Amino acid sequence: MRTSALSVISVAALALAGCQSSESSKDAAAAAAPVASSVSGTITIAPGGAQPSDQAKLELSVVDAANPSGTPLAAKEIKPAAQFPLKFDLPVNAQDVNPADLYVVHAEIIDGERHFVAPLQAPVLTQGKPASVTVQLAPVPTDGEKAFASFTALRSRIGGLKVSNGTKLESGDSLAWQVFRDGSSIKFIRELVDYQGKHFTSTDFAYNNGKVWAAVQDQKATHAAPTDVEQRAVWGDDGKLVLNESKAGGKSSPLSDADVQALQKQAQTIYELAGGK
Repeated sequence: MRTSALSVISVAALALAGCQSSESSKDAAAAAAPVASSVSGTITIAPGGAQPSDQAKLELSVVDAANPSGTPLAAKEIKPAAQFPLKFDLPVNAQDVNPADLYVVHAEIIDGERHFVAPLQAPVLTQGKPASVTVQLAPVPTDGEKAFASFTALRSRIGGLKVSNGTKLESGDSLAWQVFRDGSSIKFIRELVDYQGKHFTSTDFAYNNGKVWAAVQDQKATHAAPTDVEQRAVWGDDGKLVLNESKAGGKSSPLSDADVQALQKQAQTIYELAGGK
């Protein structure tokens, strides 16, 4: 029995030594593997979302995944970056590459307030990773889009708030409104205005502590007509405008300062009519 036990132990020891030797050989082979003199590849944009404009710029770099803010192995800026897929090539100094480190391609498009980033890392060069990769970038929601999403979420919940109604006739214009409260606090007002039959507006206002933070207005010929122009204005917590947009005929453009001020004034007027203080 003792001889048999010793034999089993010996076999196990030899197997373990073999595994260690194999792993050491793999590590040595990886360390000895030649490093490519450049990192190349293709940048693509995720379909179905925002696309870069002809003013966009692409920032590319090869960085250590453990220290992405450190000095990159290589870096390049491409401007304009509007035609995709876009091929790139980044020369690297092989002597700067540590075979034990993991390197990734960092790619980001900056297009005004819009940024495009890669949801997944793209490892290269070491640890058996290739020197050529495809990196797909996706748009990041802007501050304005995030704020508008909050407005849309609130609008979807107004059915659960306390509602009251009001009307007023002023200089031939007919006003009607619905006020939505959470307790005694006004959260949302929907205002309908018929301008003597000449045109019609439907405007949704969202409030926080008595201050308007979002206004979305549909302008149309009559109540039943399709929208001709939609105006959107959303303000951040600091009171600064984060979304400023007018949509008409499938095209978007910034609202004028006068239009923004008009929406703010309209929001304050209807708030007071609704009993807000």
